[in-house]
Amino acid sequence: MAVPYNTDYRQGRALLRGPRQWAGVAAMALLLLALPFAVPAFYVGEITFILIMSIASLGLMVLIGFTGQVSLGQAAFVAIGAYVHALLLAQGVPLVISLLLAGAASGLAGLLIGLPAIRVSGLHLAMVTLAFAIVTEHAIGRWKSLTGGHSGLAVPDPTLFGLSLGGTRAFYFLCLVVLVLVLLGLLNLMRSSIGRALIGVRDSEAAAHGLGIAVSRYKVLAFVISAAISGMAGGLLAHQNQFITPEGFGLSLSLQLVLMVFIGGLGSLRGAIFGAVLIGLLPSFISWIKPWLPARLGSSFGLELFVYGAVLTLFVLLEPRGLNGRWLKFKAFAISFPLYRKGTFRRTKAYMQSERYR
Repeated sequence: MAVPYNTDYRQGRALLRGPRQWAGVAAMALLLLALPFAVPAFYVGEITFILIMSIASLGLMVLIGFTGQVSLGQAAFVAIGAYVHALLLAQGVPLVISLLLAGAASGLAGLLIGLPAIRVSGLHLAMVTLAFAIVTEHAIGRWKSLTGGHSGLAVPDPTLFGLSLGGTRAFYFLCLVVLVLVLLGLLNLMRSSIGRALIGVRDSEAAAHGLGIAVSRYKVLAFVISAAISGMAGGLLAHQNQFITPEGFGLSLSLQLVLMVFIGGLGSLRGAIFGAVLIGLLPSFISWIKPWLPARLGSSFGLELFVYGAVLTLFVLLEPRGLNGRWLKFKAFAISFPLYRKGTFRRTKAYMQSERYR
């Protein structure tokens, strides 16, 4: 079994350690670059949607997985980013600037909702964010002069330096570049003092207070970062749909994002992407198995919600650490075989004695 051993301070701060990790990243990069040329256009569009959901899932992971603040209204930030991006493009704003401004607008909304929301936690915080999502959806639907209301709003094709990115492959690479940049940014952020402070707030607010961490400030900052990333995902989602309506950013989207975070594995950026892949593929899987199901079951309303609930229940009972936890177990098994111990990842109860502070 290979044991990492640092001989230099820079090795502990490196994103990739050893030739094995470099080889894995290189193989993944080659796969992602060759994928749109190897599969039909329909599947390229499906994969592009998964890339966009991965960006939104990474944003929510900052809030739930790394700061411990539950949000059921993430779709509101996605909607704000989508509409701001579409409106700015219609005014002739360049694509990159429009996408950044869409993220900034969602980040500002995250600041406005985060300031009062940090006064509550747990279920109360979830209800506050859910209420914000409902209010945002109704406001977009009634502001017909700006958003088109429930009739919808057409989204211009993305162009960069005069080149159209509206094609399936070109838009795939645009989403891939944005995902890589967001992932690299979050990897470095979570390794910085800000990321360690966010994790400290998640683990124990009392201990964070004792260490001199401004808990309220970092909670609001998590809302802003999460909302800004979700806003950029919303801008890309607007191009993916080409026509946006308030109904496309309802409670269902928020629940899907929450499922991605929980099923992927809390506190893991890799898990956020794993969860987005699984939840993104579930609708296609359900459509594929419907002809094999009994007619009454296949045509019943709410079949997708039932499958989502069943998948979440299975992960909560069998693998609470999510897909990322399962990946770590498989990785440890492959490295240490045949000396792998079944008790390596045994679950133990943890008690936060310092949480008496309120």
